[in-house]
Amino acid sequence: MALRLRRTLTPISCPCWWRHLSAAAAPKPPPLLWEHSSKESITLQLFSWGRGASGQLGGGIEEIRIYPAPVATLSVPLNFSLSHAIPGRLSQSLSSSEAQVEVGISCGLFHSGLVVDGKLWIWGKGDGGRLGFGHENSVFVPTLNPNLESKLRSIALGGLHSIALDVLGRVFTWGYGGFGALGHSVYHRELLPKLVEGSWDGEICRIATSGTHTAAITKSGKLYIWGRDEGDGRLGLGPGRGPDHAGGNSTPSEVKALPVPVAAASCGGFFTMALTEEGQLWNWGANSNYELGRGDKIGGWKPQPVPSLKDVRIVQIASGGYHSLALTDKGEVLSWGHGGHGQLGHSSLHSRKIPEPVEALANERVSYIACGGSSSAAITDKGKLYMWGNAADSQLGVPGLRDVQSSPIEVKFLLEDDGLGDHNVLSVAVGASHAMCLVSRSGDYCPTLLSSSSSVKNAVDDEKFCMSSGTLSLRLIIPVDV
Repeated sequence: MALRLRRTLTPISCPCWWRHLSAAAAPKPPPLLWEHSSKESITLQLFSWGRGASGQLGGGIEEIRIYPAPVATLSVPLNFSLSHAIPGRLSQSLSSSEAQVEVGISCGLFHSGLVVDGKLWIWGKGDGGRLGFGHENSVFVPTLNPNLESKLRSIALGGLHSIALDVLGRVFTWGYGGFGALGHSVYHRELLPKLVEGSWDGEICRIATSGTHTAAITKSGKLYIWGRDEGDGRLGLGPGRGPDHAGGNSTPSEVKALPVPVAAASCGGFFTMALTEEGQLWNWGANSNYELGRGDKIGGWKPQPVPSLKDVRIVQIASGGYHSLALTDKGEVLSWGHGGHGQLGHSSLHSRKIPEPVEALANERVSYIACGGSSSAAITDKGKLYMWGNAADSQLGVPGLRDVQSSPIEVKFLLEDDGLGDHNVLSVAVGASHAMCLVSRSGDYCPTLLSSSSSVKNAVDDEKFCMSSGTLSLRLIIPVDV
């Protein structure tokens, strides 16, 4: 039986309580996982928090982190960029002067991944082969996967499987293949990355996945989909459960009922969303919790636009188990669907039938959004991170919260004396019970470089970055049963 963490820690009354906590002796810095050859560079750090019973936090042990702690450091050129193929997000055109170094992160159910300049580091629970190392063992630190020879553009981590898109427009999948989740026409697990032999013409430019189904978009805007469908219509392929047995479609099939070309997609628990280049949102699938945002509970396999968003341009979409977020071109966050864990951010646990603005963020211009199974996140244009929803496993990164946080709360970082300066959050990824974010730092400090073929394991000190101030443990580490 899994152990549950009883959180007795409450924030200190001083509004700057995290400053007081950071006065403790600084831990050893996280190892430098990747370094660019350029003389001029910027420091990025990867932070993680929440439940890490299977190593998904990357700290080297089974643990629960109640606040963000650094896992790895990257030294990238000044003109680096986030991945231009982030699932659910419209891309910006690349100019010839822009650097080719891209960075992206993803959280699956109990595993995590990082792509830097086309290379994949992956860690966490290994059941089903979801890490792609040729075995099913868990990996507790970010480790370079040597089994993907081509340069990657993006990754999307699902429940028991993983998806990767390379720069040639090819899709690779690995892990548990039940219900056709891997798209290989068979239901076997794959312990190593395997090319998906899709029937599409040309290159794939976008991918997205959920617990059990996956979407891929061609450069011409055609959407292909495969995986599980329990009669809810999430695949968009017609009535019933798809052409294969056991409630799944094991080969990529075009969603021909979608009448417009699409540029981004997001896969929810039992539904799918697609976004056109013009920012029009279409969706289909289950709707018993208002997942489709149409004002009723009528679901189905046929893609339809969201009526209330007809005159709104959406630039990013994100899906949870039973809820969704949308980011407008004006920096406004909309949410709808099931709200029982506070994941909609409306200061209540009520569901929302149609997309409604998250009023608590009305004074912020949001630039990035993400969903976990029952939690949500948003990053402002000033680099601040807000989270809300299910907090039962500390996945919101704020000490002292109850199990449910129904309004956005800012996630704070410990101000360590590491010489790197402020934390400017660039991107965030949320799993079922953990989360990660990529943070830009400033300064001249540079930790020791690890070989590109090694993991961070040997560089993690025995204290596991543990900090304390007086008798208060800042990074709570407890044994956790899987």
